Amino acid sequence: MNILALSSSRSGQSTYLSTAIPFLNDFLGKEKITIAFIPFASTESHQQYFIRVKNALKDFPYNIKMVTAQNGVQLVKESNAIMVGGGNTFKLIHDLYQYNLMKIIEKKVRAGMPYIGWSAGANITGATIATTNDMPIIQPKSFKAFGFFPFQINPHYNNLIIPGFNGETRDERIQEFLHLNKSQKVIGLPEGSGLILKNDQLNFVGHDGGVIFYCKGKIVVKEKIAHQKSLTGLL
Repeated sequence: MNILALSSSRSGQSTYLSTAIPFLNDFLGKEKITIAFIPFASTESHQQYFIRVKNALKDFPYNIKMVTAQNGVQLVKESNAIMVGGGNTFKLIHDLYQYNLMKIIEKKVRAGMPYIGWSAGANITGATIATTNDMPIIQPKSFKAFGFFPFQINPHYNNLIIPGFNGETRDERIQEFLHLNKSQKVIGLPEGSGLILKNDQLNFVGHDGGVIFYCKGKIVVKEKIAHQKSLTGLL
């Protein structure tokens, strides 16, 4: 499989998709290919979202077409790559199930079609969407995601601690998940970072460093992941 799973569409004050462009350039190159863009994570205008993505990637020779409820299956079949935008993960996977796109996308990607996703689009490359940061604004058919990676993903990862705030931190939320799913692993992707799977090699990219959580007995372990760290052993 060929997968580029990015934490976010931007990092800090960067412009839209600007931090993704270097990764895209290396991942897809500049061939004239047709990309099926899936906007379903957005709760607002899909057309405006589509235009925003096209404008951000205007310097690439890609023919980006928007997936809709009506053309989805056929467009995925005819395209050379899949691109899935961010937004709400529950809305995204609800629509993918609703429009019968889960199986066809999984089949194409497992056969080698490049997959690019950021935020919610990265979340669904993991085993389930149970470690998303999003509110469940709609009930999907299942929390089961594509499972391209056998682990969980937490995009936009940070462990911000606010003085006087009594809610759970991100680390505590992930620990809650692992207390009930002890055999799982969770990779936290800070903004500006991602995972690249190519030629059967999985690498973490991002100079801020990622984290991996897993259980060791009854203890949840958190380890840092350095830029260009190979994670192939997790596959």
